[in-house]
Amino acid sequence: MRPRLFPRSLAGQLTVLLIAAVLIAQMVTLAFFAESRRSAIDAAAREQVLGRIATLANLIEETPAGQRDRVLAALSTYRLSYSVTADPLVKGAATVWPDGETRDKLNEIFGADREVRAQFADNDRDEGEPHMPMHGKGFGPGGRQRMKPLPPTLALSVRLSDGTWLNSETLLPRPQLWAWPVVMSTFLTVIAISLVTALSVRRITKPLRELAQASDRLGRGDGVPDLPERGPEEIVRANRAFNAMQARVSRFVADRTRMVAAISHDLRTPLTSLRLRAEFIDDDETRERMVDTIDEMTRMAEATLAFARDDAAAEESRNTDLVALVEAVSADFSDLGHDVTVEGPEHVYLSVRPVSLRRALRNLVENAVRYGVRARIRLERSAAAVVIAVDDDGPGIPEDKMEEVFAPFTRLETSRNLETGGVGLGLATARSVVRAHGGELTLANRPGGGLTATIHLPVAAET
Repeated sequence: MRPRLFPRSLAGQLTVLLIAAVLIAQMVTLAFFAESRRSAIDAAAREQVLGRIATLANLIEETPAGQRDRVLAALSTYRLSYSVTADPLVKGAATVWPDGETRDKLNEIFGADREVRAQFADNDRDEGEPHMPMHGKGFGPGGRQRMKPLPPTLALSVRLSDGTWLNSETLLPRPQLWAWPVVMSTFLTVIAISLVTALSVRRITKPLRELAQASDRLGRGDGVPDLPERGPEEIVRANRAFNAMQARVSRFVADRTRMVAAISHDLRTPLTSLRLRAEFIDDDETRERMVDTIDEMTRMAEATLAFARDDAAAEESRNTDLVALVEAVSADFSDLGHDVTVEGPEHVYLSVRPVSLRRALRNLVENAVRYGVRARIRLERSAAAVVIAVDDDGPGIPEDKMEEVFAPFTRLETSRNLETGGVGLGLATARSVVRAHGGELTLANRPGGGLTATIHLPVAAET
């Protein structure tokens, strides 16, 4: 079975969706933060460079021409290069400013009376080579070819009072977009939100799990206490509806059982009276036929009363070894001389009502040995259900009668019903017991002849 990437439970799905939403929101926030941080650092770095060059221009104006080269060489660094030339190294009169600012920024720093030419190049983004003649000078052996990729570069040419130009070329620092404190803070925030979300969703969906468990127990015929009506409004309404439904179902079943039991009990007195009167009939043949009919009605009444009594019995479910239960039924019939065998694992445990389930299984095995000479009981377990199959070698049942035989007091007019002595409640009782466990009883003709009665008992889901 392929593993599921998405949980099946409502709590799991809500938790995954909420955590995914938080992660996406945090990633978008971090992306905006990183871009804002980069722009702020770039702007601050450029303004710092411009301020430094403005100060240097004033210093060079006051420095004798013979000492200017020594001053500029002393101030040049790995990332800064200065020179004084007759012509500007930044060609053209246009000033390039990457974030849309105008010459007002330069005028603010250098003054409106000083001619300044600026050129900015983001060496990771620009496809063409910017016109920056000083690249390769003052940046170590090999110049630009040594550094790939280069940080953004800002070149300036400032006109001095004597007509010469102070040129500078600066490698601006590449800002670190993802500051580790911010990343760690975001990570810890996501972890905290995930924990709170998981606990909150689990608490909110707990009533739903309780409702599912109660529905499963009710479907197996177990007694279920009323669910607490607390939590969100939708949960309260669902639990209230379940409690009302359970009360109505229990009341209906109890009323029906009492009615059937009362009718069957009340029939015994008139039937006894009829049998006594039939004994006084002189005609032997007529008397015998009437007595047989009355006896049959009496057996039906007794069987109905027993059926209703068993249906009303409140047997508690308990963990039972089904293999031991099946082998006990097989041993009972083997002691009576019937051919009954059992196949299956050594142990299969399931929460059932063992007395009623044993009665249902006895009915199936009894039919198998009566109509099919021998019975083979097979027991299997899967992750979802326990299956008990009873095979026989009898004549089978017509396909159009498969469901009809489960109706109470139904006896088919075939060889399967000759001299049974029953009243047609065996299969009805067995199916009632199995359905009370939340399972199902089905019949199917075997390809080689015979019939298979299969009990499917669901394994309670773990929630």
